[in-house]
Amino acid sequence: MIEIIATTLEDVKRIEASGADRIELISGFSEGGLTPSYALIKRAVQSVNIPINVMIRPHAKSFVYTEEELQLMLEDILIAKELKANGVVFGVLNNQNKICRPSLEKLLKACDGIDVTFHRAIDELSDPAAGIEILAEYKQITNVLTSGGKGNIVHNIPIIKAMKEKAKHINIMAGGGLDFHNINEVMKNTKVPQYHFGTAVRYGKSVFGDVDGEKLRLLINTMSESII
Repeated sequence: MIEIIATTLEDVKRIEASGADRIELISGFSEGGLTPSYALIKRAVQSVNIPINVMIRPHAKSFVYTEEELQLMLEDILIAKELKANGVVFGVLNNQNKICRPSLEKLLKACDGIDVTFHRAIDELSDPAAGIEILAEYKQITNVLTSGGKGNIVHNIPIIKAMKEKAKHINIMAGGGLDFHNINEVMKNTKVPQYHFGTAVRYGKSVFGDVDGEKLRLLINTMSESII
C-alpha cells in the first residue's frame, strides 16, 4: 500500500494516474497538514477511483484540542463521510504528551464505516510502541502513520519494528522522511504493510511543488522490484 499526500485536484489526478494506491488529502502542507475544504474533498472524491483519506486537523499549534475544536473535528469527519471519503486522519494528545483517550473516543464515535488513521502525533510520544498498545484497544483504528518517533526514520527502524509487533489489527504505515535513498532499507528491515510519501515525489522536494508523476511512477517501480 503506497499512500501519497495531495493538496490539489491536479495532485489527486496525477497520484492515481501514476499507480499509487491511496491518497491523503490535506491543506496547509507547510504546517504539517490541515483539514482541506469541503469543495476540495468533494471534487477530489469525484475525480478518482482510488481511496481518499482526509486530514482532520483544525490548527497546527499542537495535537491538543479544546472541546470547541473537537466539535469542529467531529463536524469535519461527518462532512468527509457525507462526501464519500474512504477515511479520515487525525491524532489527539493531552497536555502530558500522551494519547488523549477521551478525545480519541469522542472522535471515533463519528467514524463508523470509514477507515481511521492515527497520524504522526504518535511520534511526539516518549514511547511510540507503548502508544500503539493503547491504539490497538480501539478496533476502529485501521492505520497508524509513524516514523518511529523523532529523528531519522532509518535510525528509528527498531522502534517501527517494535510498533509493528504490538499493532494487532492496525496497519503500521511508515512515513515522514521516506525517499528514494532509504525506502529499500526501511522496507527490508520493517516489513510494514504501508508506506507514505510527501515531498519525496514532488518537484524540488518542496511542500509547494506539484506531484511529479514521473518520479512517483519510478518510486512505485523501485518498490515493486524490491518486493520481488
